[in-house]
Amino acid sequence: MSGNMRQVVVLPGTGIGPEVTTQAVRIAEWFATKRALPINLSHPPAGPAAYASLGTPMPDSTLEALRTSDAILYGAAGGPEIDAMPKQAQEEGGLRRLRREFQMFANLRPVAAHPSMLDASTLKREVIEGVDMIIVRELAGGIYFGEPRGIEILPDGRKRGVNTQVYTTDEVERVARVAFELARGRSGRLTSVDKANVMESGVMWREEVERMHKAEFPDITLNHLYVDNAAMQLVRDPRQFDVVVTDNIFGDILSDCAAMITGSLGMLPSASLSAPDAAPDAKGRRCALFEPVHGSAPDIAGRGIANPIGAILSFGLALRHVLGTPEDAKLLDRAVGDALDRVRTADIMQAGRERVSTAGMGDAVLAALDRLNGA
Repeated sequence: MSGNMRQVVVLPGTGIGPEVTTQAVRIAEWFATKRALPINLSHPPAGPAAYASLGTPMPDSTLEALRTSDAILYGAAGGPEIDAMPKQAQEEGGLRRLRREFQMFANLRPVAAHPSMLDASTLKREVIEGVDMIIVRELAGGIYFGEPRGIEILPDGRKRGVNTQVYTTDEVERVARVAFELARGRSGRLTSVDKANVMESGVMWREEVERMHKAEFPDITLNHLYVDNAAMQLVRDPRQFDVVVTDNIFGDILSDCAAMITGSLGMLPSASLSAPDAAPDAKGRRCALFEPVHGSAPDIAGRGIANPIGAILSFGLALRHVLGTPEDAKLLDRAVGDALDRVRTADIMQAGRERVSTAGMGDAVLAALDRLNGA
């Protein structure tokens, strides 16, 4: 095996995860064959199937493969298969564990309005045309991880549920730096979203972003929005945004809201990244996981109708951010656009287009890659 061979680990997950991930793997194999991309794809056991046969959803061998990987292609998690496992096993094999253990604190969620998809959105064409933005969501802190948390029984028998929104200076600084650097490579504009008018954690978030702006990134145009205003602005005038940075829960919500700019949650890819030198083997690599934003959608699992574009474009993010081939990423973006001109899955179906299955969309992207690669 070549010394520059990059290791890509595939974890399909549950629900529609295996269906959409299969199409992303087909695309990866095309780049390996037709563009000489030096990648080795592996499929170690994980999830409910591994738990049933090995007694753990995350065997040591799989964890080691993840530690030494250059990219993880992840499908989706959730649904009856996950719910059937004991709580401890769910946590042992869950995404929260991977994000925390591998310090993947920055979640990149690009949102672009494809020209052929403008009428597939519930928003007006003139509102979304030309949108090309990226939401940077803090992924390893905030209310999803803060302590204390839990449900307790009060003396009078009532229940109280507690989650804690908490951030430290270094947690804000590291994700803000990712966003500032992305903005520097794009239009030079960054929007930071918080709730500083009522939350102390939001006040601290804003102060730290401002401090970094003045000290390290004075060339970037920075503005701040409260999250409720940001949600309204996303559907009123999304073109005003280029790079948006925000905390864990706000990023989760706003990126799903922004999905309707593209017409469907099934269209959105994401990348979860560590710092460049955070790989456990200390070889200067970053840990990186790539997954579609949509969930496991157990109601349509196995029917062959899921949209694989989010999964396919997630591999495109891997090409751009860790595999070092941005030209290949651009080629894949063009191929996806070409395929969408011709065919659609059920969630984005429009008159005048051919309706295809999950695999059919994969076929269309591969055919477009063949055409464009020969051009």
